[in-house]
Amino acid sequence: MSLQPVVSIIMGSTSDLPVMQKAINLLEQMEVPYEVHALSAHRTPVEVEQFATNAEGRGIKVIIAAAGMAAHLCGVIAASTTLPVIGVPIKSTLEGMDALLAIVQMPPGVPVATVGINAALNAALLAVQMLSLSDVELAKKYKAYKEGLKQKIVNANEELKHLEGLKFKTN
Repeated sequence: MSLQPVVSIIMGSTSDLPVMQKAINLLEQMEVPYEVHALSAHRTPVEVEQFATNAEGRGIKVIIAAAGMAAHLCGVIAASTTLPVIGVPIKSTLEGMDALLAIVQMPPGVPVATVGINAALNAALLAVQMLSLSDVELAKKYKAYKEGLKQKIVNANEELKHLEGLKFKTN
């Protein structure tokens, strides 16, 4: 059985892989078929345009694009497809602010949903949310994931009640 990807993870360089690993791990956990490519808006512009224009025809539903520095990859992809593009600014120079601004400041008509600097996990979660709109089983997995996050905080709060040796703690 061959899985058909519904999410594409695109990065400007394989040096972005350590950051994007969180997105990969989440998609694995949620059992969402995905593909991973390194494409550069500046070094392989023809390939980027071909990827973007052909993605929907190949069954891709959401694109997660990561880029640092000038970070044109996300916008170039968004300009060539009607699929949702989620941009992940990568912290490489200027603490990632250059990449964040390059991705978030898109011109009217070329939207790129943008998550925080190095926030690949949030990008994957946003992709899962989008896909959950038409996939009941994935929606159940996502709801369970969110419940797990809630339970972690509930448990942590309970543990805080049992701190010992503090003279002025009132709860």
